[in-house]
Amino acid sequence: MSQTHFEPYVHLVDVGPDRALIAWGGFWFRRDSPDRRWRLVDDEQLDEVDPGRVDSIGARSRSYGEAVVEVLDDDGATVGRAASSEQNHVWVEGLEPDTRYHYRITVDGRPWAEGERWDWVPVPRGGMDLCPAGRSYAMTFCTHPDYETPAPLRFAVLGDYGVGVVVDSESSRRQRRVARVLDRLADDPGIRLVLSGGDNVYQGEGVHAGAESGGEDDDWFSSFYQPYRYLLDRVPVYPTVGNHDTSDNASSDDREQIRDNFHTDERFTPEVAGERASVDPGMFYRFRFGADVEFVCLDTSLADQLETEHFFEHPRHGAWLDRAFPEQEEGGPTWRIPFSHHPTYCAGPHHPNTESMVRELAPRFRRAGVRAAFAGHEHNFQLSEVDGISYFLSGAGGQLREDPPTEFADAGTVAWAVQSHVLLAEVDGDRLTVTPLSGLTEDGRPQPMTALSRDGEVVEVPFVVRAG
Repeated sequence: MSQTHFEPYVHLVDVGPDRALIAWGGFWFRRDSPDRRWRLVDDEQLDEVDPGRVDSIGARSRSYGEAVVEVLDDDGATVGRAASSEQNHVWVEGLEPDTRYHYRITVDGRPWAEGERWDWVPVPRGGMDLCPAGRSYAMTFCTHPDYETPAPLRFAVLGDYGVGVVVDSESSRRQRRVARVLDRLADDPGIRLVLSGGDNVYQGEGVHAGAESGGEDDDWFSSFYQPYRYLLDRVPVYPTVGNHDTSDNASSDDREQIRDNFHTDERFTPEVAGERASVDPGMFYRFRFGADVEFVCLDTSLADQLETEHFFEHPRHGAWLDRAFPEQEEGGPTWRIPFSHHPTYCAGPHHPNTESMVRELAPRFRRAGVRAAFAGHEHNFQLSEVDGISYFLSGAGGQLREDPPTEFADAGTVAWAVQSHVLLAEVDGDRLTVTPLSGLTEDGRPQPMTALSRDGEVVEVPFVVRAG
């Protein structure tokens, strides 16, 4: 007789100065006998283990029961509470800015995801399996500072990571290695947010055997929820859409899963974000961290069903782009930081400069005083400096392209590397430092990555950018 196991998950989706969006869900596993490996139950088979269920987690997932989320201060007093019987997520309101909190979730009166968790990990006999992991959720977060208060910020940038960890392939090992760095970066004092550079889940064809299609929650278990499990309960991720997350290369279901698993309808639509967002077609939004920093998410994916090549070229978004990148002015944020999947400037080897971004977006960046931008798409690390703007390309969170870039002159390249990595960025006043990190040292410290100049000389990190 087969055995089943349900593993609950927690997702801190978003935070602001006075509220937090907290979600929960879980995944079912099954095995035929105690000496066999566990198998993740596919969405299409969930009804066999949880009658009536067709999804596992996300904004549209079927309720797991009467849920209550409580946010607690350091003394253990409840300072915020929200309940839902219809959804597996809630906004908890009435919190204080720039304050650390703990939280707990109960569903039908029982604690959710309490105690030791089971993870999908490498096992001594080879391959991967579900095992007790000796870890538990921290279930803490820190609200953002209010919009009038200057504050330092540490954040991470992770691009092109969605290869998945179900199969013990080389790309899976790269993703797990980078995920461990992110896990460490979330430790106190910790990063406050992660920017996703897109390609959150890859289509199976052309990646590796067992890779995800991106159209179902069980795909996202491997590429998102499991590898970043102990980050996601503490730090929000702000997504952008990659070519493998939309109809460019994969099914359109992938974009719908972006909406579902990143709860974008609850975060980034004009109905909830006002003029900070522009959608349909595409996904554009901006958000502040204190008085100093504003991030601008640009949807650069191909709009093959429209008359324009990219979503940002659609007339619907012109006025929004003008508001997002106004003439540089007194009183605006010190740092206005755009992030996208496609890079404005790229030395290859497979993707050149994105000419429509050079034509349409780079002038807006210059007008608004942008000093740094982040992107992915090419599966390596690059830094281009053009017209006083540092363009960071970080597209090797799981995927990696080992042949080196070559079009350095066209891209304004000053540094590059062919290694899997994540970027650690730190804003303090008029100074931004960016450090590519490739792994952990033996004593658990993040290891800076070696970068090269276009002439092959070692370039020292971190990279330092100054506000104008």
